[in-house]
Amino acid sequence: MNIMEEITYKRAGVDIDEGERFVTMISPLVKKTFREGVLTDIGSFGALFRFESAKYKEPVLVSGTDGVGTKLKIAFLMDRHNTVGIDLVAMSVNDILTSGAEPLFFLDYFATGKLEPEKAVMVVDGIATGCREAGCALIGGETAEMPGFYQEGEYDLAGFAVGVVDREKMINGANIGEGDTLIGLASNGLHSNGYSLVRKVFFERGKIDVSTYVPQLKSTLGDELLRPTRIYVKAFNALKERIWIKGAAHITGGGIPGNLPRVLPEGLGAVVREGSWPVPAIFRVIGKEGNVPVNDMKRTFNMGIGYILVVPEKEAGDGVGLLKDAGFDSYVIGTVVKGKKEVRYE
Repeated sequence: MNIMEEITYKRAGVDIDEGERFVTMISPLVKKTFREGVLTDIGSFGALFRFESAKYKEPVLVSGTDGVGTKLKIAFLMDRHNTVGIDLVAMSVNDILTSGAEPLFFLDYFATGKLEPEKAVMVVDGIATGCREAGCALIGGETAEMPGFYQEGEYDLAGFAVGVVDREKMINGANIGEGDTLIGLASNGLHSNGYSLVRKVFFERGKIDVSTYVPQLKSTLGDELLRPTRIYVKAFNALKERIWIKGAAHITGGGIPGNLPRVLPEGLGAVVREGSWPVPAIFRVIGKEGNVPVNDMKRTFNMGIGYILVVPEKEAGDGVGLLKDAGFDSYVIGTVVKGKKEVRYE
């Protein structure tokens, strides 16, 4: 008589004990992000948060979700996992910031074929770092172990941010008018967009290893490609209540031409002045190494501007000064003009 071997969940590839150990390991990191309003501890089925509604005449919740994309492939090649979590927070938080929202809390989703707690902890450490920078609490998340679904050693990430803004203080671009000024805030390099093109240029065509030192970058290729996305919450806070921010655009996939028009009213376009800000070396290296057309570069990457604020012309100088005091390089890069709802470079 044949006796069938027992099949357990662990034999199927899911180790519950390792999952519980992981939660224990990340608890101190998560708790460091807690802020006033967090009502639940780690391990609850649902995360509870109470914001001070009395601070707002008509509070409006603003939410956003995003991932890190194929930038994760660079983390796998480098076996460095403590920065992509910052990217994860930045991509969602910077989005909700465009409405003028104060980030309140963040949730993450981490999925992998086989959970490696030490590696996953590094990812969560980055998420916690990003949350502290943004001033929001990491109050919930999901860790999914799915054997056979992901390649060995790889994982995927998704993030979810929720913020609040008073309805009368919402930024929606409705007040933008002809002659308003565009302030461009410097990016930290590629941020988290265009990595499918980046990988094709460097790894498929150029056959360049991530450990290769690139003189133009003054770093290895991998170090540059893993530079985390900048979080603009503190920059926004430096101007809030002091400068009239009529519109805000997070410059992600699509570049300035694909993102700035999203905040412009019908009948208005934008003129962006070429050479009005320093373009980081990584973009010149990509363009030259891959022979990428200039227009394709502009429509794929941020080209050195990670965020654009639309302000009255007379307030632009003060805005740039306040941003400098807050530690953010910024530049007057263009103007709002009558015409098609598009970006024109001059």
